[in-house]
Amino acid sequence: MSEAELKSPAPKTAPSRAPNSEAPSAAAPPPPPPHQRSRRPFIILGAVLATVAIAAIIYWLLNRNYATTDDAQIDGDIFQISSRIAGQVDQVLVTDNQHVTAGQVLVTLDPRDAQASVAQAKANVEQAQAQLIVANANIAAAQANAISEGAALTQAQQDFQRYHALRTGAVSGLQLDQTDATIRSAQAKYDAARQQTAGDQASAIAAQAQLDAAKAQLQNAELQLSYTTITAPAAGHVSERTVRAGDVVSPSTGLMAVVGDNVWVTANYKETQLAGIHPGNPATITIDAVPGITFHAKVNSIQYGTGAVFSLLPAENATGNYVKIVQRVPVKITFDDSRIANYPLAPGMSVNPSVTINP
Repeated sequence: MSEAELKSPAPKTAPSRAPNSEAPSAAAPPPPPPHQRSRRPFIILGAVLATVAIAAIIYWLLNRNYATTDDAQIDGDIFQISSRIAGQVDQVLVTDNQHVTAGQVLVTLDPRDAQASVAQAKANVEQAQAQLIVANANIAAAQANAISEGAALTQAQQDFQRYHALRTGAVSGLQLDQTDATIRSAQAKYDAARQQTAGDQASAIAAQAQLDAAKAQLQNAELQLSYTTITAPAAGHVSERTVRAGDVVSPSTGLMAVVGDNVWVTANYKETQLAGIHPGNPATITIDAVPGITFHAKVNSIQYGTGAVFSLLPAENATGNYVKIVQRVPVKITFDDSRIANYPLAPGMSVNPSVTINP
């Protein structure tokens, strides 16, 4: 071994580790403190519940003197227009949704048949009047004849009495017989004249009856002629117009409807709400078709009967399966607000009434 190798230090080697040995670990941190649940959700929930309770109390205080319902709608008069006679439509003088006034002509029918009936009825009246004039003239002639025959009878009776008053032998028996025959003849003529007068009077009564009948027929013919002109019964708007010029219609055929200008509210209140509702109570109305505006109104009347009673199939409660249901009663509320005329309100529109009830 050389001297250099002897003087050089031996290389340091890293200490060997066993395969399964672990490095010494640093000091472990202290365990965290136990987790504390936050109270914030409970505070928020309590605030929400308190807000809801306060809002409910305020709502009750504000509305405890009011009866409201959303089962209400605009109501009004709807006139169904139909023909009263059979005929062909000549003209239709209105259009859909047009506003009409009371008495305005809506539809005209062909009037020629009715006009012919009127002319015939007038002729019958004139004929009956002529027959009555003749009958009255016959009565006058018969009465004059009866007067004349009565005078002849009186003359014959007076002659007979004078002949019998004379002394016997002054008048022959032939003259007495002739006077007696004259009396009988005058009496017969007088009776015949009276019967003729009675017969003429009966004829006059019959002629008067025929005249009355002819006048009645004339009135009926003129009435039928008036039915060829169909007018509006009230002011309103034309709806559901189905008639067209040239249509052949029969009596009661629906032609159109006229919705009247006068409208009101029919509110179906629960029977448990009626205790404080009385006619005359003030009310306010909000209409879905007119948002943002509240109209003034008042209670007009309360229907004597629930809606179920007047339904097409009334409920039959006399069974073992009876279930009590709160009934609704229609309450009529009329508008007391001039602004209502500025809005096109129609039956069926939804509204929300609020009636100030009596405490």
